[in-house]
Amino acid sequence: MPLLQLDHVDVEFPLYSARGRSFKARAMAMLHQKTRQSIERNRDLISVQSLRDISVTLRDGDRLGLVGRNGAGKSTLLRVMSGIYEPVQGNIDIQGSLASMTDMSMGMDPEATGFDNIVLRGVFLGLSHRQARAQIPQIAAWTELGDALDRPLRTYSTGMQVRLAFAVSTTIRPDILIFDEMISAGDAHFIEKARARIHELINSASIMVMASHSDDILRQLCNRAMLMHEGRILLDATVDEVLAAYHRLDH
Repeated sequence: MPLLQLDHVDVEFPLYSARGRSFKARAMAMLHQKTRQSIERNRDLISVQSLRDISVTLRDGDRLGLVGRNGAGKSTLLRVMSGIYEPVQGNIDIQGSLASMTDMSMGMDPEATGFDNIVLRGVFLGLSHRQARAQIPQIAAWTELGDALDRPLRTYSTGMQVRLAFAVSTTIRPDILIFDEMISAGDAHFIEKARARIHELINSASIMVMASHSDDILRQLCNRAMLMHEGRILLDATVDEVLAAYHRLDH
């Protein structure tokens, strides 16, 4: 049975203080021994905590919407669930296949052709080379990119890159689906096709997690929601209860 569980997860991003990165600090460090340099580097190293004590359990049938202001930690949480970010504390338990559309360009090479990138991205998502190559005809047809697939990815417009990355990413039918907002890049025809494909993925997935600023989309696609604020979970409840609490934060 598919499961996505986070237990008391913290995420931090290391940063250097302005003092530690200044020209004067670097010049002075050259006058000290290696041991002294190590001490000073550690002293100047600070971190920003993005997620604090996150615990959530998702099982078959859960459709979770993440709600919160920009910077609340929604995208970071999605990346942790996807395995892109590693927590500094806590445990993550993932049972079942997982597909994430938070970073659709990962695993793609700007110097490789569109056809080659179908295979590269497919392998990155967990397919074998043979399985990825087998997907080429239907992905090529869905993208409607034609002869452009013979050209290097770097020659594509942003819209063309999104179209190709999205087509490959949505080829797999995972147990757990994670994505950040609905697709809004590209022309109206592509957006309509992409949203229809997203709905197919959601319907076939056992667990879905998404972040959105749209009340209508959250009510339409989710049966549960979490309100995030400053890297913490303020409320885990029904979509309507969470949206009501979220709008109270803005007043």
